[in-house]
Amino acid sequence: MSQVEALQGYLSQKFPNNNFKFEQLVGNDVLTVPRESVRDVLRAFKEGERFDFLMSVGGVDYPERNQRFDVVYELFSSRDSNRLRVKTQVGEEESLPSVVSVWKGANWFERETFDMYGIRFDGHPNLTRLLTHHQFKGHPLRKDYPADLQQHCTEPMPIHFEDELNYQPDPNKNLVPLNIGPSHPATHGTLRVMCELDGEKVHRANVEIGYLHRCFEKMAETHPYNQVIPYTDRLNYCSAPINNVGYCKAVEKLLGVEVPPKAQAMRIILCELSRVIDHIVCIAANAVDLGALTGFFHLFTYREKVYSLFEKLCGARLTVSLTRIGGMAQDAPEGWFDDILKFCAEMRIGISELERMLSGNKIWIERTRNVGRISAQEAIQWGYTGPCLRAAGVSLDLRKADPYYGYETLDFDIPVGTSGDVYDRYLVRVEEMKQSLKIVEQVAKNVPGGDYTIRDKSIVFPEKKDVYGNIEG
Repeated sequence: MSQVEALQGYLSQKFPNNNFKFEQLVGNDVLTVPRESVRDVLRAFKEGERFDFLMSVGGVDYPERNQRFDVVYELFSSRDSNRLRVKTQVGEEESLPSVVSVWKGANWFERETFDMYGIRFDGHPNLTRLLTHHQFKGHPLRKDYPADLQQHCTEPMPIHFEDELNYQPDPNKNLVPLNIGPSHPATHGTLRVMCELDGEKVHRANVEIGYLHRCFEKMAETHPYNQVIPYTDRLNYCSAPINNVGYCKAVEKLLGVEVPPKAQAMRIILCELSRVIDHIVCIAANAVDLGALTGFFHLFTYREKVYSLFEKLCGARLTVSLTRIGGMAQDAPEGWFDDILKFCAEMRIGISELERMLSGNKIWIERTRNVGRISAQEAIQWGYTGPCLRAAGVSLDLRKADPYYGYETLDFDIPVGTSGDVYDRYLVRVEEMKQSLKIVEQVAKNVPGGDYTIRDKSIVFPEKKDVYGNIEG
Protein backbone atom coordinates (compact mmCIF):
# COMPACT_ATOMS: atom_id res chain seq x y z
CA MET A 1 0.00 0.00 0.00
CA SER A 2 1.38 3.41 -0.96
CA GLN A 3 1.61 6.29 1.50
CA VAL A 4 -1.24 8.12 -0.26
CA GLU A 5 -3.55 5.07 -0.06
CA ALA A 6 -2.75 4.64 3.64
CA LEU A 7 -3.38 8.32 4.37
CA GLN A 8 -6.62 8.33 2.36
CA GLY A 9 -7.91 5.43 4.43
CA TYR A 10 -6.85 7.10 7.67
CA LEU A 11 -8.48 10.44 6.75
CA SER A 12 -11.69 8.70 5.65
CA GLN A 13 -12.02 7.28 9.17
CA LYS A 14 -11.27 10.60 10.83
CA PHE A 15 -13.17 12.82 8.38
CA PRO A 16 -16.01 10.91 6.67
CA ASN A 17 -17.26 12.41 3.39
CA ASN A 18 -14.29 14.76 3.22
CA ASN A 19 -13.43 16.64 0.04
CA PHE A 20 -9.65 16.47 0.47
CA LYS A 21 -7.53 16.10 -2.67
CA PHE A 22 -4.30 14.12 -3.04
CA GLU A 23 -1.87 14.67 -5.91
CA GLN A 24 1.79 14.14 -6.65
CA LEU A 25 3.88 17.12 -7.76
CA VAL A 26 7.56 16.74 -8.69
CA GLY A 27 7.75 13.52 -6.69
CA ASN A 28 6.08 15.01 -3.60
CA ASP A 29 2.79 13.87 -2.08
CA VAL A 30 0.51 16.90 -1.71
CA LEU A 31 -2.78 17.03 0.20
CA THR A 32 -5.11 20.01 -0.42
CA VAL A 33 -7.67 20.73 2.29
CA PRO A 34 -10.13 23.58 2.99
CA ARG A 35 -8.71 26.24 5.30
CA GLU A 36 -11.24 25.54 8.06
CA SER A 37 -10.04 21.89 8.23
CA VAL A 38 -6.30 22.57 8.33
CA ARG A 39 -5.76 22.44 12.09
CA ASP A 40 -7.93 19.35 12.56
CA VAL A 41 -6.13 17.48 9.75
CA LEU A 42 -2.69 18.40 11.07
CA ARG A 43 -3.66 17.40 14.60
CA ALA A 44 -4.97 14.07 13.31
CA PHE A 45 -1.64 13.38 11.59
CA LYS A 46 0.29 14.34 14.73
CA GLU A 47 -1.85 12.44 17.24
CA GLY A 48 -2.15 9.43 14.94
CA GLU A 49 1.67 9.27 14.83
CA ARG A 50 1.70 9.66 11.05
CA PHE A 51 3.98 12.69 11.08
CA ASP A 52 5.79 13.96 14.15
CA PHE A 53 7.70 16.90 12.60
CA LEU A 54 6.36 20.18 11.25
CA MET A 55 9.35 21.23 9.13
CA SER A 56 8.04 24.55 7.84
CA VAL A 57 5.04 26.74 7.09
CA GLY A 58 5.25 28.91 3.99
CA GLY A 59 3.20 30.99 1.63
CA VAL A 60 2.83 31.43 -2.14
CA ASP A 61 1.23 34.52 -3.69
CA TYR A 62 -1.16 34.26 -6.65
CA PRO A 63 -2.51 37.85 -6.89
CA GLU A 64 -4.81 37.01 -9.82
CA ARG A 65 -6.86 34.55 -7.70
CA ASN A 66 -9.79 35.34 -5.42
CA GLN A 67 -8.18 33.21 -2.72
CA ARG A 68 -4.84 34.86 -3.21
CA PHE A 69 -2.49 32.76 -1.11
CA ASP A 70 -1.45 29.14 -0.79
CA VAL A 71 -0.25 28.23 2.68
CA VAL A 72 1.88 25.10 2.73
CA TYR A 73 2.73 22.90 5.74
CA GLU A 74 5.69 20.54 5.31
CA LEU A 75 5.35 17.39 7.42
CA PHE A 76 8.00 14.75 8.09
CA SER A 77 8.02 11.41 9.89
CA SER A 78 11.16 10.49 11.81
CA ARG A 79 9.96 6.87 11.94
CA ASP A 80 9.86 6.10 8.21
CA SER A 81 11.23 9.35 6.63
CA ASN A 82 7.96 9.92 4.76
CA ARG A 83 6.99 13.46 3.83
CA LEU A 84 3.69 15.15 3.11
CA ARG A 85 2.87 18.65 1.94
CA VAL A 86 -0.48 19.91 3.25
CA LYS A 87 -1.77 22.88 1.26
CA THR A 88 -4.72 25.22 1.63
CA GLN A 89 -5.93 28.44 0.03
CA VAL A 90 -6.78 31.64 1.87
CA GLY A 91 -8.06 35.00 0.69
CA GLU A 92 -6.52 38.36 1.52
CA GLU A 93 -9.23 39.19 4.06
CA GLU A 94 -9.42 35.64 5.45
CA SER A 95 -7.40 33.94 8.16
CA LEU A 96 -6.26 30.48 9.17
CA PRO A 97 -6.38 28.76 12.57
CA SER A 98 -2.99 28.72 14.27
CA VAL A 99 -1.41 25.29 14.78
CA VAL A 100 0.86 26.39 17.66
CA SER A 101 -1.29 24.18 19.91
CA VAL A 102 -0.28 21.21 17.74
CA TRP A 103 3.40 22.05 17.17
CA LYS A 104 5.23 24.66 19.24
CA GLY A 105 7.59 25.22 16.31
CA ALA A 106 4.69 26.68 14.33
CA ASN A 107 5.06 29.84 16.42
CA TRP A 108 7.93 31.33 14.40
CA PHE A 109 6.82 29.69 11.13
CA GLU A 110 3.44 31.41 11.31
CA ARG A 111 5.01 34.72 12.32
CA GLU A 112 7.32 34.54 9.32
CA THR A 113 4.40 33.81 6.98
CA PHE A 114 2.46 36.72 8.48
CA ASP A 115 5.49 38.99 8.14
CA MET A 116 6.24 38.07 4.53
CA TYR A 117 2.67 37.82 3.17
CA GLY A 118 0.29 39.39 5.69
CA ILE A 119 -1.58 36.10 6.24
CA ARG A 120 -3.20 36.05 9.67
CA PHE A 121 -3.37 33.04 12.01
CA ASP A 122 -6.20 33.11 14.53
CA GLY A 123 -5.20 32.10 18.05
CA HIS A 124 -1.47 32.74 17.60
CA PRO A 125 0.02 33.87 20.94
CA ASN A 126 2.15 36.68 19.48
CA LEU A 127 1.45 37.35 15.80
CA THR A 128 4.01 40.12 15.24
CA ARG A 129 6.74 40.72 12.67
CA LEU A 130 9.70 38.40 12.90
CA LEU A 131 12.16 38.99 10.04
CA THR A 132 11.51 42.66 9.32
CA HIS A 133 11.70 45.52 11.79
CA HIS A 134 8.78 47.14 13.59
CA GLN A 135 8.78 50.19 11.24
CA PHE A 136 8.49 48.08 8.08
CA LYS A 137 5.47 48.71 5.86
CA GLY A 138 3.99 46.03 3.61
CA HIS A 139 4.89 42.40 3.07
CA PRO A 140 8.02 41.79 0.98
CA LEU A 141 7.26 38.38 -0.56
CA ARG A 142 3.99 39.48 -2.11
CA LYS A 143 4.27 39.72 -5.87
CA ASP A 144 3.27 43.40 -5.85
CA TYR A 145 6.04 44.43 -3.44
CA PRO A 146 8.86 46.14 -5.42
CA ALA A 147 12.03 44.02 -5.32
CA ASP A 148 14.24 47.12 -4.98
CA LEU A 149 12.28 48.86 -2.22
CA GLN A 150 14.42 49.12 0.92
CA GLN A 151 13.13 50.26 4.29
CA HIS A 152 15.59 51.22 7.00
CA CYS A 153 15.01 51.05 10.73
CA THR A 154 15.62 54.45 12.32
CA GLU A 155 14.28 53.93 15.85
CA PRO A 156 15.01 50.68 17.71
CA MET A 157 12.42 49.43 20.16
CA PRO A 158 13.30 49.73 23.85
CA ILE A 159 13.99 46.57 25.84
CA HIS A 160 10.84 44.47 25.85
CA PHE A 161 9.60 40.95 26.48
CA GLU A 162 6.82 39.06 24.75
CA ASP A 163 4.54 39.31 27.77
CA GLU A 164 5.57 42.88 28.60
CA LEU A 165 6.05 45.28 25.67
CA ASN A 166 6.34 48.33 27.95
CA TYR A 167 9.07 46.98 30.19
CA GLN A 168 9.52 48.35 33.70
CA PRO A 169 11.94 46.74 36.18
CA ASP A 170 10.28 45.05 39.15
CA PRO A 171 11.10 47.25 42.19
CA ASN A 172 10.80 44.21 44.47
CA LYS A 173 13.49 42.23 42.66
CA ASN A 174 17.15 43.01 42.18
CA LEU A 175 17.17 42.24 38.43
CA VAL A 176 19.31 44.09 35.90
CA PRO A 177 18.07 44.65 32.31
CA LEU A 178 20.76 44.21 29.66
CA ASN A 179 20.66 44.79 25.91
CA ILE A 180 23.08 42.75 23.77
CA GLY A 181 23.36 43.62 20.08
CA PRO A 182 22.42 43.89 17.32
CA SER A 183 25.97 45.18 16.75
CA HIS A 184 27.90 43.30 19.38
CA PRO A 185 30.74 40.74 19.12
CA ALA A 186 28.94 38.30 21.42
CA THR A 187 25.96 37.95 19.06
CA HIS A 188 28.06 36.84 16.06
CA GLY A 189 25.67 38.57 13.69
CA THR A 190 22.86 41.08 13.57
CA LEU A 191 20.94 39.56 16.47
CA ARG A 192 19.51 41.45 19.43
CA VAL A 193 19.08 39.73 22.79
CA MET A 194 17.29 41.48 25.66
CA CYS A 195 17.89 39.96 29.08
CA GLU A 196 16.98 40.35 32.70
CA LEU A 197 19.91 39.25 34.84
CA ASP A 198 19.89 37.84 38.36
CA GLY A 199 23.60 38.09 39.08
CA GLU A 200 25.25 35.86 36.45
CA LYS A 201 22.02 33.97 35.71
CA VAL A 202 19.57 34.96 32.99
CA HIS A 203 16.17 35.39 34.62
CA ARG A 204 14.39 35.78 31.28
CA ALA A 205 15.24 36.85 27.76
CA ASN A 206 13.71 37.97 24.48
CA VAL A 207 15.25 37.89 21.03
CA GLU A 208 14.78 40.20 18.07
CA ILE A 209 16.03 38.82 14.75
CA GLY A 210 14.45 41.32 12.36
CA TYR A 211 17.67 43.08 11.39
CA LEU A 212 18.90 41.16 8.38
CA HIS A 213 16.31 39.69 6.04
CA ARG A 214 17.63 39.79 2.49
CA CYS A 215 14.51 38.32 0.85
CA PHE A 216 16.36 35.56 -0.94
CA GLU A 217 13.10 34.26 -2.40
CA LYS A 218 12.34 37.68 -3.92
CA MET A 219 15.77 37.87 -5.54
CA ALA A 220 15.36 34.34 -6.88
CA GLU A 221 12.08 35.39 -8.53
CA THR A 222 13.81 38.22 -10.39
CA HIS A 223 16.87 36.31 -11.69
CA PRO A 224 17.49 33.35 -14.03
CA TYR A 225 18.06 30.16 -12.04
CA ASN A 226 21.81 30.04 -12.65
CA GLN A 227 22.24 33.57 -11.32
CA VAL A 228 20.67 32.61 -7.99
CA ILE A 229 23.61 30.38 -6.97
CA PRO A 230 25.76 33.24 -5.52
CA TYR A 231 22.86 34.26 -3.28
CA THR A 232 22.74 30.79 -1.73
CA ASP A 233 26.30 31.21 -0.40
CA ARG A 234 25.11 34.03 1.79
CA LEU A 235 22.27 32.10 3.42
CA ASN A 236 24.93 30.56 5.68
CA TYR A 237 28.45 31.69 4.89
CA CYS A 238 29.82 29.34 7.56
CA SER A 239 29.16 26.43 5.17
CA ALA A 240 28.35 28.03 1.82
CA PRO A 241 28.85 24.98 -0.46
CA ILE A 242 26.07 23.08 1.33
CA ASN A 243 23.63 25.81 0.35
CA ASN A 244 24.95 25.74 -3.23
CA VAL A 245 24.27 22.02 -3.38
CA GLY A 246 20.84 22.24 -1.76
CA TYR A 247 19.63 24.86 -4.22
CA CYS A 248 21.11 23.15 -7.30
CA LYS A 249 19.69 19.81 -6.19
CA ALA A 250 16.21 21.35 -5.96
CA VAL A 251 16.41 22.90 -9.45
CA GLU A 252 17.80 19.65 -10.88
CA LYS A 253 14.84 17.81 -9.39
CA LEU A 254 12.46 20.24 -11.10
CA LEU A 255 14.33 19.81 -14.40
CA GLY A 256 14.49 16.02 -14.05
CA VAL A 257 18.26 15.77 -14.46
CA GLU A 258 20.88 13.79 -12.54
CA VAL A 259 24.41 15.05 -12.14
CA PRO A 260 27.34 12.79 -13.16
CA PRO A 261 28.94 10.51 -10.53
CA LYS A 262 32.11 12.63 -10.41
CA ALA A 263 30.07 15.76 -9.65
CA GLN A 264 28.22 13.84 -6.93
CA ALA A 265 31.52 12.83 -5.35
CA MET A 266 32.83 16.40 -5.44
CA ARG A 267 29.62 17.67 -3.89
CA ILE A 268 29.86 15.14 -1.03
CA ILE A 269 33.45 16.20 -0.31
CA LEU A 270 32.52 19.88 -0.34
CA CYS A 271 29.47 19.33 1.87
CA GLU A 272 31.36 17.30 4.45
CA LEU A 273 34.25 19.75 4.59
CA SER A 274 31.66 22.50 4.99
CA ARG A 275 30.06 20.57 7.85
CA VAL A 276 33.47 20.42 9.52
CA ILE A 277 34.13 24.16 9.28
CA ASP A 278 30.56 24.97 10.30
CA HIS A 279 31.05 22.92 13.47
CA ILE A 280 34.42 24.62 13.94
CA VAL A 281 32.74 28.04 13.92
CA CYS A 282 30.06 26.87 16.35
CA ILE A 283 32.44 25.26 18.85
CA ALA A 284 35.11 27.96 18.56
CA ALA A 285 32.64 30.82 18.97
CA ASN A 286 31.09 29.12 22.01
CA ALA A 287 34.56 28.52 23.42
CA VAL A 288 35.70 32.13 23.11
CA ASP A 289 32.42 33.34 24.63
CA LEU A 290 33.03 31.10 27.65
CA GLY A 291 36.65 32.17 28.03
CA ALA A 292 38.54 29.52 26.03
CA LEU A 293 40.35 31.81 23.59
CA THR A 294 43.04 29.23 22.78
CA GLY A 295 40.42 26.81 21.44
CA PHE A 296 39.15 29.52 19.11
CA PHE A 297 42.53 30.20 17.52
CA HIS A 298 43.35 26.50 17.36
CA LEU A 299 40.17 25.57 15.49
CA PHE A 300 40.24 28.52 13.11
CA THR A 301 43.67 27.38 11.92
CA TYR A 302 41.97 24.29 10.43
CA ARG A 303 39.09 26.35 9.06
CA GLU A 304 41.65 28.35 7.07
CA LYS A 305 43.11 25.11 5.72
CA VAL A 306 39.68 24.19 4.31
CA TYR A 307 39.36 27.64 2.77
CA SER A 308 42.71 27.11 1.06
CA LEU A 309 41.33 23.89 -0.46
CA PHE A 310 38.25 25.77 -1.68
CA GLU A 311 40.47 28.51 -3.09
CA LYS A 312 42.58 25.98 -4.99
CA LEU A 313 39.42 24.49 -6.48
CA CYS A 314 37.60 27.65 -7.56
CA GLY A 315 39.53 30.78 -6.59
CA ALA A 316 37.11 31.82 -3.82
CA ARG A 317 37.24 31.07 -0.12
CA LEU A 318 34.16 32.13 1.85
CA THR A 319 31.35 32.55 -0.70
CA VAL A 320 32.37 30.05 -3.32
CA SER A 321 29.45 29.51 -5.77
CA LEU A 322 31.05 26.17 -6.62
CA THR A 323 28.14 24.18 -7.97
CA ARG A 324 26.20 24.61 -11.18
CA ILE A 325 22.83 23.29 -12.27
CA GLY A 326 23.86 19.96 -13.79
CA GLY A 327 27.18 19.47 -12.00
CA MET A 328 30.17 21.58 -10.98
CA ALA A 329 31.66 24.80 -12.32
CA GLN A 330 34.94 23.09 -13.24
CA ASP A 331 36.94 19.95 -12.62
CA ALA A 332 39.24 19.60 -9.63
CA PRO A 333 42.87 20.60 -10.30
CA GLU A 334 45.56 17.96 -10.38
CA GLY A 335 46.46 16.69 -6.92
CA TRP A 336 43.44 18.28 -5.23
CA PHE A 337 42.04 15.01 -3.92
CA ASP A 338 45.45 14.14 -2.49
CA ASP A 339 45.43 17.50 -0.71
CA ILE A 340 42.02 16.58 0.69
CA LEU A 341 43.35 13.35 2.16
CA LYS A 342 46.35 15.18 3.64
CA PHE A 343 44.04 17.68 5.32
CA CYS A 344 41.90 14.89 6.80
CA ALA A 345 44.96 13.45 8.51
CA GLU A 346 45.87 16.88 9.91
CA MET A 347 42.31 17.57 11.02
CA ARG A 348 42.12 14.33 12.99
CA ILE A 349 45.11 15.52 15.04
CA GLY A 350 43.45 18.91 15.50
CA ILE A 351 40.24 17.32 16.80
CA SER A 352 42.22 15.20 19.26
CA GLU A 353 43.98 18.33 20.55
CA LEU A 354 40.62 20.09 20.85
CA GLU A 355 39.23 17.24 22.94
CA ARG A 356 42.25 17.41 25.24
CA MET A 357 41.63 21.16 25.69
CA LEU A 358 37.88 21.10 26.27
CA SER A 359 36.18 17.73 26.71
CA GLY A 360 37.57 17.13 30.20
CA ASN A 361 38.12 20.77 31.11
CA LYS A 362 36.42 21.45 34.45
CA ILE A 363 35.49 25.06 33.61
CA TRP A 364 34.14 24.08 30.19
CA ILE A 365 32.06 21.26 31.68
CA GLU A 366 30.62 23.44 34.47
CA ARG A 367 29.60 26.13 31.98
CA THR A 368 27.99 23.74 29.46
CA ARG A 369 26.68 20.64 31.26
CA ASN A 370 22.98 20.80 32.22
CA VAL A 371 22.70 24.18 30.47
CA GLY A 372 19.90 24.51 27.91
CA ARG A 373 18.69 20.94 28.34
CA ILE A 374 15.94 19.79 26.00
CA SER A 375 14.28 16.39 25.75
CA ALA A 376 13.75 14.45 22.53
CA GLN A 377 10.00 15.12 22.72
CA GLU A 378 10.54 18.85 23.20
CA ALA A 379 13.06 18.98 20.36
CA ILE A 380 10.56 17.40 17.98
CA GLN A 381 7.80 19.75 19.19
CA TRP A 382 9.98 22.76 18.44
CA GLY A 383 11.18 21.39 15.10
CA TYR A 384 14.85 20.96 16.01
CA THR A 385 17.10 19.56 13.29
CA GLY A 386 20.77 18.67 12.86
CA PRO A 387 23.22 18.33 15.77
CA CYS A 388 20.82 19.99 18.26
CA LEU A 389 18.18 17.33 17.51
CA ARG A 390 20.67 14.46 17.66
CA ALA A 391 22.13 15.80 20.93
CA ALA A 392 18.63 15.45 22.42
CA GLY A 393 18.68 11.74 21.65
CA VAL A 394 16.93 11.56 18.26
CA SER A 395 18.95 9.49 15.79
CA LEU A 396 17.87 11.27 12.62
CA ASP A 397 20.24 12.12 9.77
CA LEU A 398 18.93 12.52 6.23
CA ARG A 399 22.15 11.08 4.85
CA LYS A 400 20.96 7.79 6.37
CA ALA A 401 17.18 8.26 6.39
CA ASP A 402 16.86 9.62 2.84
CA PRO A 403 20.27 9.12 1.22
CA TYR A 404 21.42 10.83 -1.97
CA TYR A 405 24.62 10.96 -4.07
CA GLY A 406 25.55 7.47 -2.86
CA TYR A 407 25.61 8.14 0.88
CA GLU A 408 23.96 4.75 1.34
CA THR A 409 27.20 3.09 0.14
CA LEU A 410 29.42 4.92 2.65
CA ASP A 411 30.43 3.76 6.11
CA PHE A 412 29.70 6.33 8.82
CA ASP A 413 27.82 6.58 12.12
CA ILE A 414 25.24 9.01 13.53
CA PRO A 415 26.45 10.52 16.83
CA VAL A 416 23.61 10.84 19.34
CA GLY A 417 23.51 12.55 22.73
CA THR A 418 21.39 11.84 25.79
CA SER A 419 20.63 15.06 27.67
CA GLY A 420 20.26 17.67 24.92
CA ASP A 421 22.36 20.19 26.86
CA VAL A 422 25.13 22.46 25.56
CA TYR A 423 27.79 19.91 26.48
CA ASP A 424 26.08 17.14 24.51
CA ARG A 425 25.72 19.45 21.51
CA TYR A 426 29.45 20.06 21.70
CA LEU A 427 30.21 16.33 21.92
CA VAL A 428 27.90 15.54 18.98
CA ARG A 429 29.57 18.16 16.80
CA VAL A 430 33.04 16.87 17.67
CA GLU A 431 32.04 13.33 16.73
CA GLU A 432 30.28 14.54 13.56
CA MET A 433 33.53 16.16 12.44
CA LYS A 434 35.25 12.79 12.79
CA GLN A 435 32.49 11.07 10.81
CA SER A 436 32.67 13.72 8.07
CA LEU A 437 36.40 13.12 7.71
CA LYS A 438 35.67 9.41 7.45
CA ILE A 439 33.20 10.09 4.63
CA VAL A 440 35.58 12.45 2.81
CA GLU A 441 38.42 9.92 2.91
CA GLN A 442 36.22 7.18 1.44
CA VAL A 443 35.05 9.39 -1.41
CA ALA A 444 38.42 11.06 -2.13
CA LYS A 445 40.10 7.68 -2.48
CA ASN A 446 37.49 6.45 -4.98
CA VAL A 447 36.51 9.44 -7.11
CA PRO A 448 34.66 8.22 -10.22
CA GLY A 449 35.97 9.08 -13.65
CA GLY A 450 34.01 10.88 -16.32
CA ASP A 451 32.71 14.40 -16.71
CA TYR A 452 32.03 16.85 -13.89
CA THR A 453 28.83 18.21 -15.46
CA ILE A 454 26.11 17.24 -17.87
CA ARG A 455 26.47 18.60 -21.41
CA ASP A 456 22.90 19.70 -22.06
CA LYS A 457 23.21 23.12 -23.69
CA SER A 458 19.62 23.99 -22.79
CA ILE A 459 20.53 23.76 -19.08
CA VAL A 460 24.28 24.26 -18.59
CA PHE A 461 26.27 27.34 -19.54
CA PRO A 462 29.23 26.86 -21.89
CA GLU A 463 32.71 26.96 -20.36
CA LYS A 464 34.55 30.27 -20.33
CA LYS A 465 37.12 29.07 -22.87
CA ASP A 466 34.27 28.39 -25.28
CA VAL A 467 32.54 31.70 -24.57
CA TYR A 468 35.70 33.61 -25.45
CA GLY A 469 37.02 31.18 -28.03
CA ASN A 470 34.29 30.21 -30.54
CA ILE A 471 30.97 31.46 -31.88
CA GLU A 472 29.04 28.39 -30.67
CA GLY A 473 30.02 29.18 -27.08
